[in-house]
Amino acid sequence: MYIEEFIVVIPARMASSRLPNKPLIEILGKSLIERTWNQVIKAVDKSKVFVLTDDIEILNHCNNLNINVVITSDKCLTGTDRIAEFALNFQAKYYINVQGDEPLVNPEDILKVIDCIKNEENLIINGYAKISKLEDYFSPNIPKVVFREDNRLLYMSRSPIPGNKKKTFSESFRQVCIYGFPYKALIDFSSRSTKTFFENIEDIEILRFIELGYDVKMVELSADSISVDVKEDIVKVIAKLNEK
Repeated sequence: MYIEEFIVVIPARMASSRLPNKPLIEILGKSLIERTWNQVIKAVDKSKVFVLTDDIEILNHCNNLNINVVITSDKCLTGTDRIAEFALNFQAKYYINVQGDEPLVNPEDILKVIDCIKNEENLIINGYAKISKLEDYFSPNIPKVVFREDNRLLYMSRSPIPGNKKKTFSESFRQVCIYGFPYKALIDFSSRSTKTFFENIEDIEILRFIELGYDVKMVELSADSISVDVKEDIVKVIAKLNEK
């Protein structure tokens, strides 16, 4: 029996190799994690939203802002493993994962993923959007996705896919980091003590579900969000905020 129908979780960690201390970086007077939280609670009641971290500094920061926060193990292989650990103590039918580095995440996109997983309870849900810039297509920081006609994920890569013989950009799609996970899928995911083969090579955790035999349904979302992976992304976020 599930305690909740769904819970929204925001994994956050300080030890990012590309941008250390990322969740606490200040963007126009607010931390990255605070901006992400503020966007999420526009979609769902804050009682259903939890930041998950292994860092005391993030814990204290969230507590000071009255943000629900839970400490998890520092042994988790990925953010999804962190959610699985949380799920053992906070059981829900499914979990909506919004990455902690998405300060411009669209609340309507979160609601769309919630609706999708309600109708596709046995599937993992992940968002995607069309790539419009050549630099995004070739960026190793942006996972690109290819999927079947029924929107089931075929593969995801940091390399520029789909490609062609001329090695030029024609049409491609990028991952939007909002996910929907059924409880059982999370537990199966975390039963691994190591990353799966392609997950490890690409450093893309959604691939573990594919390698374990799960279907991942890709859902088209808006292109509003900017994932903060490197310093240059912060400049993009500030520019977008100034536009608004």
